[in-house]
Formats: sequence, C-alpha cells, structure tokens
Amino acid sequence: MSSTTTPLLHRIPSTSTLGPASSDTTSLRSLPSSRYRRRPRPTATRRALLLSFLSSLLSSLSAGSITIFSLYAPTFQSTLHYSQYRINGLASAASIAMYIPVSLLGYYCDRVGPAPLSLLSAVFFGLGYAGAALFFYWGQQGDPEGVYWGLVGSFVGIGVGTCSMYLSAVATCAKNFGRGRHRGLALAVPIAAFGLSGMWLSQVGDRLFSLDTPGDLGGKKVDVVRFFGFLAILLVIVGVVGAVGLRIVDEQELIEEAVEELERSGILDGSRMLGNGVTREGYGGVDVDEEREEEDMIGAGILDPRKDQEEDKKIKTWVLNAETRRFLTDHTMWLFAFGFFFMIGPGEAFINNMGTVIKTLYDPELRVGGGAGEHETSAATHVSIVGITSTIVRLLTGTLTDLLAPSPQAGHVQIASSTELERKRFSVSRVVFLLFFALMLSLGLAGLAAGWVQDHGERFWVISGLVGAGYGAVFSLTPIIITVIWGVENFATNWGIVAMFPALGATMWGLVYSAVYQEGARRQSVVGEEDGGNNLCYGVECYASAFWAMAGSVWVACGLVLWAWKGRGGWSQRGVVV
Repeated sequence: MSSTTTPLLHRIPSTSTLGPASSDTTSLRSLPSSRYRRRPRPTATRRALLLSFLSSLLSSLSAGSITIFSLYAPTFQSTLHYSQYRINGLASAASIAMYIPVSLLGYYCDRVGPAPLSLLSAVFFGLGYAGAALFFYWGQQGDPEGVYWGLVGSFVGIGVGTCSMYLSAVATCAKNFGRGRHRGLALAVPIAAFGLSGMWLSQVGDRLFSLDTPGDLGGKKVDVVRFFGFLAILLVIVGVVGAVGLRIVDEQELIEEAVEELERSGILDGSRMLGNGVTREGYGGVDVDEEREEEDMIGAGILDPRKDQEEDKKIKTWVLNAETRRFLTDHTMWLFAFGFFFMIGPGEAFINNMGTVIKTLYDPELRVGGGAGEHETSAATHVSIVGITSTIVRLLTGTLTDLLAPSPQAGHVQIASSTELERKRFSVSRVVFLLFFALMLSLGLAGLAAGWVQDHGERFWVISGLVGAGYGAVFSLTPIIITVIWGVENFATNWGIVAMFPALGATMWGLVYSAVYQEGARRQSVVGEEDGGNNLCYGVECYASAFWAMAGSVWVACGLVLWAWKGRGGWSQRGVVV
C-alpha cells in the first residue's frame, strides 16, 4: 500500500491515553486494545466449541433425508402410477430448491450466524414432509394427478430445509475449526455425517416403515405417509436443537485477522472504508489497566458499547463484501464451479434414480413369477452402500489432505505474494485427490452404461460403491479447496455460490435419464402387474446412453479443474497453494 493509506485496524491517534481522539482524526480502535484482546476463558471456549461441534454433527446426521429419494420413488411409480418424468420432476424440485437458494442462505449465514438458519430448516422440513404425507394420502384416495403440484411444492420445502440445515452445520465447523492444521478433517466430519444420514434413514424406512404387501413387480413398498410423518417430527426437533447449539466462537477475531490480511495485500484500503461511514473513536495507548478504564468510561457514559457493536457489524459487512467481490471476479472460480457442475450432476442423477435403475436389471416376467426374488437386490441396500462408501471416503480425503497436501499458514483468502506455506517433505495437491476420485465416479457410471450389471444385480454394489466414493470425495474436497484458496470467514457465501451449480446438473441429467427410460418403456410397452400404463422398462436400452453421457460429463469436468489449476493465470502460476 502507499504511504498515505492507513491500516484499518492499526490507526491510532496521537492523543493521550485517556483523552478523546482529536476532531480531525478518524480512526478505528487499535487491534491490540482490550476490547479485541479480551478472550473467553479457555474452559468456556472449549465448552462452546464442543457444543457447536456436537450440534453440527447432529444436524449433518439428519439433514440428508432427500438422498433416500430412490427408496420410495418406486412406490410413487406403482401406487400413484406416475411416469419416470413425473418422478424426476419431484426429485428435481427438491434438488433445485436445495441448491439454488444456497448462495442467498450462505450470505445470510455469514452475516447473522448459523442458528437462525437451523431454525429456518425446522420450518421448511416440517411443512415439506407433513405436506408431502398429506398429498400422497390424498393421491392414494383416487386423485394422483390432482395432488402432483402439491407434492412438487412440498419437495421444494424439503430441498430448502436440507440446504439450510446442512449449510448451518458445515459453516459452523468451517469457521470454528477451519483455520488450523486439520481444516480438511474439520470439514470432512460434518460432510461425512451428511452422507451417513442417508444410510441410517434408508434402513429406518426399509425396516420400520415398509408395508407387508408387495410393491411393483414383487418389490417392497414403503409406507410413505407414516415415513414422511416420522421425518417431519425428527427434523423439526433437530432444527430447533441446532438453533440453540450452533455458534461461531471468537468470530470477531476471525474478522480482524481477515482485515489484516486484506490490508497487507493492498486489497482493502482502510481510508476508503473509513470514508464509507465506518469509524471508531480510539483511545490510543494500551496498558494493563485499559480494560478497567474502558469499563469505567462505559459506566460514565463516555463510551457507548452499542455504537461499538454497530461499527463491528459495519466492519464485518465491509470485509465480507470485499471478499465476495474478489471471489466473483476470480476467473479460476468459474472454471472450478463449472467443473463441479459437470462432476456432481451425474452423481446426483444416479442417486436419485437408483431405485428405478435397479428395477431395469431384472426380467419382469421372472420377477412377477418369483424367479428372481431371492437374489434380487434392493434400493435400500444400495442407498446404504452409497452412504457408507461416501462417508468413508469423505473422512479419508479430509485426513489425507491434512497430512499430505500443502497448506498456507493463514486461514484467509490467499495472496500469492504474501502467502507463507507450511512446508512438507512430500506433498500431494488436493486437486490430484479431486481428479482421482472424479475418475472413479466416471468409472462407475461407465460400468453401468456398458451393461456390466444387466441381469447381474449382485454386481451392482460395485457400481454404487464407485459412484458413492467418487461423489462423496468430490462433495468433500470442493468446499475444502474453497476454504484453502478463498478463506473461511466468507465460506458460506463462497460455497453457496459454487453449490448452486449441481441443481442445474442434477436436473439436466435427471431429464436425460427420464427421456431415455421413457423411450425404452414406449418401445417395450412393458405393463407391470399393478401399473396401468407404459411406465416400466427393462434392459440396457433403458439407461445406457444416459449414463455414457454422464461419464463423459465427468471427464469434461476434470479438464476444467485442470485448467483452473495449471492453465494460464491458474492457481499454480499465481503461487496459490492448493
């Protein structure tokens, strides 16, 4: 910075210790002052961190209910006689609602905290699942077409609730623990817990809420009304608990460190900020009695703590807005975001449609006659496999990247010229981990498309395992990379912007799969035992071309991420550690 620019947090007027700042000097309170120097007692801090961590873990373990959509999707198909297009419409409504508002909710979370977001999730989950149960019940009574748009609206509420609860949990861990050496594991734990939520909820639905009557073509039915009622009650309780327990500890310190980093880099100009109405009259020197003096002055009415709080909010808003602008104007962010779009969309589409894909693996005549019953695999089994593999890989990638990947010493936006690195004898970039697991995801999609599991459902665990591992790693490594490159103080906003992209990818690939499936069903004119139309399909032609295209999408994504990393003006050329 030029010599005329005064540091934002270190501008101290040359007045006496107890005297007010001169009228011609506009300043912020010095960073070393007691007000900023004061910290909670270590025991209280540890207790607050532990409570926040446990709350975020509980929220993450419950938030992934939408990931078990494939468990009850066949029941929608057989009971309400919905086509694959209509079923994907419900899944897409939830996906769009889960991702599109995430940037707005992230912006809100960064500025007001995670607790209000958790309470918001309780409202949306309660209304969403209660509404879905009610509309499904009415559809069973004889008007499935009339309740369809009500179901769409209910799944929109479920999607917004998922986004709110998940984001509040991950943002809490990112800000409380994301500045240390174990930032990868700190983020991987709640993200892995989110994956586990699908596993245990699918087992609850399959074992406690399944009907005794057989479903379509011999499969089991889920009692959708009772299961949705259970989810509504559970998630309202968890959302309220999160509103009490989720807290950002020492957030003011986080903002101060970010201001210092931005000032040192020249990105943030303290005088420009002061000129925009952010002022704080300082009291120059710092001594051991400053805390007592400040309390005396507050008691005497000389200092107004409410004014200090208002100006803290202004400083925080200014810093977060500056970091948002920097994030949006970084061209590598857009390459990375589109890479995420092309990677995660196929994974979402596979998970949402896994139930109907499994039904295409078996000859319907054998299934109706009981010839495939003992060896037939189930959607619940593979939802659990996806949950287990994604959870293990999320924890593994978080731990391995902490141990092997290079890391900047600071936890804020990286400035290449001023970044100090934590040196390691041997290091592997987080991008290498991301590309490896993306290729694993594409391998699973390509194996399915090649027909390797057709008439061999016992092999499907390989496909669901590969997709689960790749999907989990991509969803874990992407926010970790965002915190490493662009910092943690504006994490919810930054991650929210990138996380909008999967909604479009999941919707697009869901529509592609639906089109391929319905065309196969039209050609075959397969009519199930309880089905009244040509909505069921059997064989490779029901899915092959769709999943070949999805595998190709992941390969395109790998190229975009490589471009952001090694291309012109990329992270490697700029000296950004990743």
